[in-house]
Amino acid sequence: MSWIRDNSMTWMQRLCAQVLTYGEIPKHVAFIMDGNRRYAKKNCVAKKEGHVKGFDKLAETLQWCLHLGIKEVTVYAFSLDNFKRTQEEIDALFDLAREKFKRLLEEKDKLNEHGVCINVIGNIKKLPEDLVKLIAESMYITKQNNKTYLNVAFSYTGHDELTNAFNQISNGIKNNDLEESDLSVEILDNCMYTYPSPPPDLLIRTSGETRLSDFMLWQCAYSYIYFTSVLWPEFTAWDFMIAIFMYQRNFRAIIPFKLPTKKLSSKAEKFVENVQQNRLNSLYAIA
Repeated sequence: MSWIRDNSMTWMQRLCAQVLTYGEIPKHVAFIMDGNRRYAKKNCVAKKEGHVKGFDKLAETLQWCLHLGIKEVTVYAFSLDNFKRTQEEIDALFDLAREKFKRLLEEKDKLNEHGVCINVIGNIKKLPEDLVKLIAESMYITKQNNKTYLNVAFSYTGHDELTNAFNQISNGIKNNDLEESDLSVEILDNCMYTYPSPPPDLLIRTSGETRLSDFMLWQCAYSYIYFTSVLWPEFTAWDFMIAIFMYQRNFRAIIPFKLPTKKLSSKAEKFVENVQQNRLNSLYAIA
């Protein structure tokens, strides 16, 4: 299955999507794609097949987002907690990831045509070397694109992200790259794996679970969170548009709680730039 699918919406769904565009469309939507294993059990197929169907649904959902003009999408693909699963399932997930990132490299012209920039966020060094290389190549060949951003959280948890950010800041102060007076919400924001992405406007979680599962804990403080009982592989364009509609009904209640950001000092700006550039350079060197 391609990363970018042809539009699968029916004419009625496209009409409803057009109506939605007259309202507020979220600029950044995040997904906790839950329910692949339950889908496999429900349909009496192997867990790997459930994950394959889950990726197919991601490709379809990306097309819906493109159709609605959503600028940025972040998906929770593999949690650090997933390393606690059986080795057989972990290997199957990594094999699927290898297959899909290889497919992405084959489809680079299509991705560039749509202006899709791929960014993989997380503790990448915990992944197999060959998979890291595929990830690095995928990020490198799309880094100039700026129409749509797809952030794939892989080997990720919010706690690990915060720990990494605190360590970066602590080292910055020790090395005199930062002043203690630079410590702020903004400097922490800018040291996250997700930087420079804005926080999600809308977070959608499928499968009926009503928790964040350690996903973007810091960034989703003022996001509208929509839970649906639908399993991820069974998520439809109608389900997606209901989530967008619910966001449109509720987003104004969240706006007053969003605090204005403060400008960083020139020293802090240089520090942040170095932190992010070093991370990218280390990946691009592998590519």
